[in-house]
Amino acid sequence: MTKRTLIAALCATALTGCASVPADNLDPVAVHRDLLVLDTHLDTPLNFGREGWDFSQAHTEANDIAQVDLGRMAKGYLDGGFFVIYTEQGPLTAKGYGDALAFARTRSDTIDRELAKFPDLIRPATTAADAERLTAEGKLIAFKSIENSYPLGNDLGLLKEFYDRGVRMAGPVHSSTNQLADSSTGEAKWNGLSPLGRQWVEEMNRLGMVIDASHASDAVFDQLLELSRTPIILSHTSPRWAYDHPRNLDDARIRKLAAQGGAICMSTIFMSEINLDGERGELFDQYEDIASMSAAEQRELIRKWRALDKTQPLWDIDLDRYMEALLHMIDVAGVDHVCFGADWDGGGGIEGLMEISSLPVVTGRLLEAGYSRADVGKMTGGNVLRIMRAAQAGAKPSGS
Repeated sequence: MTKRTLIAALCATALTGCASVPADNLDPVAVHRDLLVLDTHLDTPLNFGREGWDFSQAHTEANDIAQVDLGRMAKGYLDGGFFVIYTEQGPLTAKGYGDALAFARTRSDTIDRELAKFPDLIRPATTAADAERLTAEGKLIAFKSIENSYPLGNDLGLLKEFYDRGVRMAGPVHSSTNQLADSSTGEAKWNGLSPLGRQWVEEMNRLGMVIDASHASDAVFDQLLELSRTPIILSHTSPRWAYDHPRNLDDARIRKLAAQGGAICMSTIFMSEINLDGERGELFDQYEDIASMSAAEQRELIRKWRALDKTQPLWDIDLDRYMEALLHMIDVAGVDHVCFGADWDGGGGIEGLMEISSLPVVTGRLLEAGYSRADVGKMTGGNVLRIMRAAQAGAKPSGS
């Protein structure tokens, strides 16, 4: 099965059809279709296991809250990406670590079960070569990543367990400082990485896993660049040039990242303040537990969510502002050091780029801005695979 055959098969079973694409490779949609397109941060696993929800179908903004499914991966020509094992930060106690580890293991298993339902459409991947082989075979690509290494507790040996579960990218911290590192939005407890966090870097490098600096403080970012033997990535981070927020990365650090071979994956978040006042914040918190809701409860959450989209969107920016920020980031980093991680299903999405079926419009804007097909291809997938190869080449056997 070729990639085009896979797309046709998915479109044939989708709830809504896919638009036809001209054969001319100068057409922006055709260019996008024929590139390897990856997203480095898909929070979609929180939707896996929902009552009445089918990952293989193409849902819509009107009838669902999820932004990613196999049907819309076909419509947006998204070949795959990193499906996230996200664990909410809890107390730095033995019980907290134990509960978090159980949750992370369950989320990993949930991803495996969902992928196993559709082996003809999407397959797990653990290497760059896997990704290239799968796309050549007409299959979608599913990597795994960890957002927040809090579930490891004080036992870094657990990284090997998650490596064996297929995880190939991980970040040390999320929105609160933990036992490994200071968060960009948490207290500066360690002034960067903790002693355990420094050991975490060593173990990540030894295993050949990509280090993700999204959510880390500036001090942690600096230390990750200093300590890591292989290039690092920011899987879903916006430039601070667009909005002065600690979650974003300043131009000087973007240049340092590029100089050391890393990449920053353009997000759709924190280019304005997030709008979580009142009911919007309550709904955002409920969304994390959507897989435990009944079908009726899901419909009510979606109804309220979409009503608020009209009066209180999460972000006060649109596609034009996103492109301004993206073009600035490319200018600072260079095409060899930019990638894409919109934070789909984790709070991402803006007016004009609300879910993945809209992805070809970004490629079109980049072509209009003068970037070549080869340039765009580096950013949509090539840079991510390069960093994966570097991490895997730097792996060392146990005991070395």
